[in-house]
Amino acid sequence: MSVELQEVREHMGRHAPFDTLSDELLDEVASNIEVAYFKAGTDIHHYGQTISELCYIRQGAVDVYRRNGELYSRRGEGEIFGQFSLLRDNLVRFPSQAIEDTLLYYIPAEVFRRLCEEDDNFADFVELERPRLEATVDKYRRNNDMMITRVRKLVTRRPVMIEASASVQQAAQRMREENVTSALIYEASTSVDESQARYTFTDSQGRAWTLIGILTDVDFRNRVLAAGLAGDLPVIDIVSRPPRTIQSDESIHEAMLCMLRNNIHHLPVLHRRYPVGVLHLSDIVRYETNSSLYLVNNIFSQPSAKGLAQLSTDVRAAFVRMVSDGADSRMIGSALSTIGRSFTRRLLELAEEELGPPPVPYCFMALGSMARNEQVIVSDQDNALVLDDRFDAERHDDYFAALAQRVSDGLAACGYAYCKGNIMATNPRWRQPLSVWKRYFSDWIARPDPQALLDSSIFFDLDAVHGEETFVEQLQDLVAEQASQSPRFLAAMARNALNRKPPLGFFRGFVMENTGEHKNSINLKRRGTAPMVDLIRVHALACRSRAQNSFARLDDIAQTQLLPEGSGERIRYALEFISMVRIRHQALDIEEERDPDNNVEPENVSSEERHNLKDAFLVLSNAQKFLGFRYPMPRSR
Repeated sequence: MSVELQEVREHMGRHAPFDTLSDELLDEVASNIEVAYFKAGTDIHHYGQTISELCYIRQGAVDVYRRNGELYSRRGEGEIFGQFSLLRDNLVRFPSQAIEDTLLYYIPAEVFRRLCEEDDNFADFVELERPRLEATVDKYRRNNDMMITRVRKLVTRRPVMIEASASVQQAAQRMREENVTSALIYEASTSVDESQARYTFTDSQGRAWTLIGILTDVDFRNRVLAAGLAGDLPVIDIVSRPPRTIQSDESIHEAMLCMLRNNIHHLPVLHRRYPVGVLHLSDIVRYETNSSLYLVNNIFSQPSAKGLAQLSTDVRAAFVRMVSDGADSRMIGSALSTIGRSFTRRLLELAEEELGPPPVPYCFMALGSMARNEQVIVSDQDNALVLDDRFDAERHDDYFAALAQRVSDGLAACGYAYCKGNIMATNPRWRQPLSVWKRYFSDWIARPDPQALLDSSIFFDLDAVHGEETFVEQLQDLVAEQASQSPRFLAAMARNALNRKPPLGFFRGFVMENTGEHKNSINLKRRGTAPMVDLIRVHALACRSRAQNSFARLDDIAQTQLLPEGSGERIRYALEFISMVRIRHQALDIEEERDPDNNVEPENVSSEERHNLKDAFLVLSNAQKFLGFRYPMPRSR
């Protein structure tokens, strides 16, 4: 083989899908290429023209367009285009243009077809009808059985149902006879208020009933025996209500997270509104042993903050295991957020044991990635305290300042770094009564100056961790209602969301960090997931979504016409892929005993992964362009 052909072979052999070819096939490709040159701005393919070769970019950059003129993909050195036309009827479906001086290798159609027939990896790469990015993400998701297996698979018997009029003793006798550790308590339904409607069901005889709660062995111990109550007490007086429930077609993963997030071991399962079973935590453990389950149990059994800090290495081990087991970013983010919440709740319980009961009700509020259920292993703490409006700073603040300090120091010891921006409950500004928080939020929406926009981007991802959850629910309702009615605020948030751009060069390469210890790398949070989360948040605010998770927000956005058709799904796949690249590289850092971070070096990413990253960043870039168009700044009157 000549020196020229050897150079062609070596170059192509470094890039997907040629990097997995046998030597024989790679030699055949290199021996049959033809070379073509296009000046910048020159059309390569027109829609509908006949095509008889696969195009490989040796040097330069090419834009590939949809039929309507929308940019479909930007291809650079080592990438291919034209495969979809060869697989169909040899007619160009995606027009293309050189955006800088470009040198192409043409691979004849007959060689292309032989590669498809003889190499499965090559065929898989080029034969995907959907974009490669979407197919890759779906392949990862199919590998995770726990995400798709339904709760109903674990339900093996009907629930024991006891009427609310029964006595405690009668309930205990019934549970002993049935050999169960829990029973569902229900009563006849006459008039049901809106809050109870989802617990109302009809039996086979057409009678209406309301599920009012669940009774467990622990309730007998803690609420009857320990309290010295009599056995003739009505069971309704000790029942846990309202019950946390899950639909039978939800995933086992969702059931697990619900139990861990709420620190419960029994979860009623409903088919629509009708009770069909009760899931116990041990059912999930038997089905899919996962170290994060045991970790959460260990958290709540620790007697001190020091004991909690010793579990930080277990968190990393659980993270690495989930990654190696093929979990997707949504499962990993939810599990790590649940672990973070569990640390926080246990620290609050320990602090209350030491300081005594709180002088007024409160809710400890999570912000940012924990609130969105999107935490990764590299995470700092963002939190705040919402206090009852009876709060008096002179009489009560010493208690809550001490509470916040114990929690913040404890979280730092557990691996959650102090927030550099001081967005923590230890800051008096973020330790306020509910009425003050409502005023904060209303002022930020009404007057979106730069500081208000910064605060909004932090505090508008919020969720209750411990205490009076209704406090945080009221703030979520306020944001959903007021933000959607303020075009000026949405426009300002949209422009603020455009400050962080994806790392795509104007022509073909990645734009990398150019200073500091992470020089020549890409920060996948700052340049990828964070701007994606920002733009999703704006659309979610516009459609009054009360969801906090970015994927759940996309579900709500999909019910509207805020985005062009198909755009929401492209954003979903792009967010998932960038998140998983970030997560996998953090897991690799841990396995190789490095401190995990958000930076990756392109040379340490496989050829196929680089292609997919560029596709994902292009989706982000297009979504950002649309954001400014969708939310224009209203004209001044």
